[in-house]
Amino acid sequence: MEEIKESLAFKGVAERLTLGITRILENMPGVVDVRFAEREPAEKRSLLSWEQKNTCILPEDLRDFYLTTDGFTLTWSVKLDNECVPLGCMMINSVARLCPLLQPVSLFSLPNAPSLVDLDWEESNTDSGMGHAPAAPHFDSRSRIFELDSCGGNGKVCLVYKSCTAGVVAQQSEIWFLDRSLCWHFLTATFTSYYRLMITHLGLPEWQYAFTPYGPSPQAKQWASLYQPLTFSSELSLADPVGDSHLNKLDPTKAFKGKAKVPVPKKKQSTQGGSGSTAKNQGGAGRHIGAKR
Repeated sequence: MEEIKESLAFKGVAERLTLGITRILENMPGVVDVRFAEREPAEKRSLLSWEQKNTCILPEDLRDFYLTTDGFTLTWSVKLDNECVPLGCMMINSVARLCPLLQPVSLFSLPNAPSLVDLDWEESNTDSGMGHAPAAPHFDSRSRIFELDSCGGNGKVCLVYKSCTAGVVAQQSEIWFLDRSLCWHFLTATFTSYYRLMITHLGLPEWQYAFTPYGPSPQAKQWASLYQPLTFSSELSLADPVGDSHLNKLDPTKAFKGKAKVPVPKKKQSTQGGSGSTAKNQGGAGRHIGAKR
């Protein structure tokens, strides 16, 4: 009986954590093997230790999340030709894996070895032209960046503290996406907003690229249009109000229409020639009759 009560209690917690997305996925056509990894809550001392080590204060919503579950993993697959293909993945790193994006330089590294800090430069002209857009993080000591999700190698979702000063505890944080070209893209101002965004996009591949100017790959767009048609279509309309200019506009009625034979108009010369030949024939017939007479 106690085991049954514990399992029911865990089901209730899992239902609240996933916002009921597991039931929605299980009812989708072709979706199989929906798995939610059960994790114990993080200890308060581990959170305090993380804050002291990194000189940062965890946001309240992220702290409450870790006190409920030490990380989050939900995966699901699709069935194609009697084979299960992993597709969706929603992940939040545990406290132990909430590591800085920029690791300290090793003593054995070369003195002139390139690093991400070398990519930082003052973009005063660019930043002034961005208008209301938030300033992008820096790879140097001005920002403290921690990895929340590796995105399956397609980029990194990061917890970012900006405008940091050495020895001063950072408190204000945002959620940013670092793509594979090492460009920053703002996602949300709070962890709760990002968490809801992740659930809404079902953990589909490259869903973070919907918040970039160039968008996800064509294959990711196909998966999104299949399993997330409403959100996918609204994102396309927001990104490009007049339509997606990157897609080829193909009219099947014109592309696959057979070539009709166009009647060639008769040339006037041929008509005149025909009339001339007729006249010649008539003249020859007249001469022939006159000769008989």
